[in-house]
Amino acid sequence: MNDFLLIPALALTTLFAAILVGLWSKRKTDEKLDDPDALKSSLAKDGPGPQPFR
Repeated sequence: MNDFLLIPALALTTLFAAILVGLWSKRKTDEKLDDPDALKSSLAKDGPGPQPFR
């Protein structure tokens, strides 16, 4: 297999992997946003606040 086929194959594989990781991350974020028992961020207005020694 020469570079004519190898480079596009690697590029498409990388693009496909990045799309899958993005979709997985979005799903996990949406699940956390929908969970009422999830911990709030310390930066959120209604969160626990900064705890530098924790």
